[in-house]
Amino acid sequence: MTAAAAPRRRVMSRAVFETRTLLANGEQLLVSLLLPALALLGLALASVPDLGPGPRVDVALAGTLALAVVSTAFTGQAIATGFDRRSGVLRQLGSTPLGRGGLLAGKLLAVLAVLAVQVLVLGALALVLGARPAVAGLLPALVSLLVGAVAFVALGLLLAGVLRAEAVLAVANLVWVVLLGLGTLVPTSSLPAPLDTVARLLPSGALGDALRAALVDGGWAWGPWGVLVLWGLGATAVATRSFRWSG
Repeated sequence: MTAAAAPRRRVMSRAVFETRTLLANGEQLLVSLLLPALALLGLALASVPDLGPGPRVDVALAGTLALAVVSTAFTGQAIATGFDRRSGVLRQLGSTPLGRGGLLAGKLLAVLAVLAVQVLVLGALALVLGARPAVAGLLPALVSLLVGAVAFVALGLLLAGVLRAEAVLAVANLVWVVLLGLGTLVPTSSLPAPLDTVARLLPSGALGDALRAALVDGGWAWGPWGVLVLWGLGATAVATRSFRWSG
């Protein structure tokens, strides 16, 4: 009888499978890569909307990286997990040696792998457009991407675990559209009151502001990181109690 693979190997194998699935999905690539690239081009080359202080292309790069995280970690994972739950895939995988924890770890690693591709593509495009992000901000930008990815994966799994697949599809896409204007692409400081305050307290605004602080000013965004951590912990706690692995 063949012994089960080591836990780390099982997780990595699942992560590779999840990554290939995400990259092979044309609709997902449209949302996670093509739309952020078009948003970067539009924001960098146009004069509206107002993106606040700092080189416009650098601010645009920060916003589109935030959009990439929302697209892949939240919208993509919510929809994929929702339909996997409906088809019974989650229930079957949860009963294998991979386990539920291994499945979730594989999903997070897949998101980070796709995000790395997004960062390379969007970063290269921004450099061509003239972006010169603050070198001192590269490390805090990486921290922002990681914290943001974890928070949005948790939110995506929360949504996928409580709604039917069709509802997940509709709600995830609607939330994606709403978050575009709430601090993701446009700085929260450029929004009218009281939307600016609301956006700062949302994960979209926190992630966008954290990346702008890093890439434009070279700063460490402790406040926005705190907001993201709170959203991530809250979503994880609720998902742990309410997530349904089938149905």
